[in-house]
Amino acid sequence: MSSRLSIANLSAVPPLHGAALVVGLGALGALATALGFEHLGGYDPCPLCLIERWAYYGAIPAGFLALFLANGGQPAPARLLLAACAIGFIANAGLGLYHSGVEWKWWPGPETCSGTSAAGFAIDNLQQSLEQARVVRCDEAPWRLFGLSFAGWSGVISAGLAVIGIYGVRAGRGSA
Repeated sequence: MSSRLSIANLSAVPPLHGAALVVGLGALGALATALGFEHLGGYDPCPLCLIERWAYYGAIPAGFLALFLANGGQPAPARLLLAACAIGFIANAGLGLYHSGVEWKWWPGPETCSGTSAAGFAIDNLQQSLEQARVVRCDEAPWRLFGLSFAGWSGVISAGLAVIGIYGVRAGRGSA
């Protein structure tokens, strides 16, 4: 008997286990992609982009810990971790939607990264501050794919991972 993983035997994976694995790997993949665009592609993140990464940073260890707990016969704490991931991703999807709206100029963004405030500059060191400042604006999308910016894709991915997390929580009831 072969223990090779195939599409045919993926249906044997319990939903709680599969959801935990997808949440952990999905968060890892999204974060690796963001870091790749930043460090290899030269796309510096704005302050909102950095906040949008928090859900992914938290979901990587939480998703894999949930998988470990589910494999160890402890579905309740695994479901709790998946629920926490889902809540974080729901919030992150909202933040991605907000950030996308800022980029499309549907509403104003934070003054700290939308270029609407000059607070903190003293007149005597304004020249020096302007020369040293490298502001990455939250209201400008440096890249789009199918009409969605990085923020838009983060919102879509977060919403998808939230749905998968909720599915794993609901389907994992009563499973070991």
